[in-house]
Amino acid sequence: MKILHTADWHIGKKLHKHELSQDFDLFIDWLCKCIQENDVELLMISGDVFDLANPSSDARKQYYRSLLQLRNLDCKIILTGGNHDSPAMLDAPREILKELDMHVIGSLRENIEDCIIPIKGKSGEIALVVAALPYLRDADLRSATDGNTYEDRLEAIRMGIQNTFLSAAEICKSKFSNIPAIAMGHLYAAGVESSESERDIQIGNQAAFQASQFGDFFSYIALGHIHKPQKVNGLVPIYYSGSPIPLSFSERKDEKRVLILDTDISWIPESIPVPSFRKLLKLTGNLNELQTKLSGLLNNSILNNLIELEMIEEKYDATKLYELDKLIQNFDSPGFEIVKSRVDFKNKLSGAAELYAGTPELEDLKPKEVFLELLANHEYETDISNEILGAFDELMEELHQQENSNEL
Repeated sequence: MKILHTADWHIGKKLHKHELSQDFDLFIDWLCKCIQENDVELLMISGDVFDLANPSSDARKQYYRSLLQLRNLDCKIILTGGNHDSPAMLDAPREILKELDMHVIGSLRENIEDCIIPIKGKSGEIALVVAALPYLRDADLRSATDGNTYEDRLEAIRMGIQNTFLSAAEICKSKFSNIPAIAMGHLYAAGVESSESERDIQIGNQAAFQASQFGDFFSYIALGHIHKPQKVNGLVPIYYSGSPIPLSFSERKDEKRVLILDTDISWIPESIPVPSFRKLLKLTGNLNELQTKLSGLLNNSILNNLIELEMIEEKYDATKLYELDKLIQNFDSPGFEIVKSRVDFKNKLSGAAELYAGTPELEDLKPKEVFLELLANHEYETDISNEILGAFDELMEELHQQENSNEL
């Protein structure tokens, strides 16, 4: 059986207020061709289908339109929820989608057996079993009897994830013996390389899950959440497919891909590069260097290339700030857009000038970064600092979960 693994679509994502809907449409068009050319029978999407828990009407239309495009290929689809997704929104049309041979699991089921999906092959016999586990939220992982210390809470989350995967493995063993099984998951595994566009999960990523805790039963584990494609070193093949399009400038050098498994040959996936529809360019230098780089740009992309500028100068100079602003306003190169700029003066002046030159844009600040700055102003012992930071991370996760659980 041919299986395609992808994740982290983030439909509705904006990059510095710039819509990425065209990028996603082009990816879906390419994905349909890829599925046809490789005779893929099963498509697995491991979470973060949407970028926001309450996506716009346009994002929802794009989601359903994409599913219909994929459904026309006669390919089975299994889609699980991620930490960005609203479980209620994904689960709402599940009965209708199931009739179209699409299995959508937005939240962990009360009976985990309902997350186990048998897949029939071309012969009509069950050829594969998929444990379709979505992002596991705090309520799925911890009980009222768990310890109250910071380390106790971290360990409770790790053990909760482990027990969920082991329970799914036991069901597959008992109900579908001698049939290969795959697990899907959406989590932060220890030792992986992440990007700035990912939201911290499970107490600020501190409860990183050790790959060995997945066990050795599943033939393949298809993960989502980390946007940089990579392998996780475990007892079985474990892979993050990564996001199919760049979602931040920190991902501009990533090779975006999907993964294809041919179960008749191997459980090691083949990496299929996703075409680049536009480039994300980060240009740095002094004012003169930026002028030179901007004037020498060559366009060979389908969509407009997006640019982040960083002007680096030795000394503060208000004139150069003005010239940079004028350079951005007058920039008019077909196929290119400047969407972000920042300034760094190495020998900063004190006072208002320094504040003006060094203050990041509001959209660049994350709540945790602001909180860490406040925390640094107090002299706490390490254990107390960890407790305070852990409490902050839990409050942020609770806030995101409340947003996700809103009735839409």
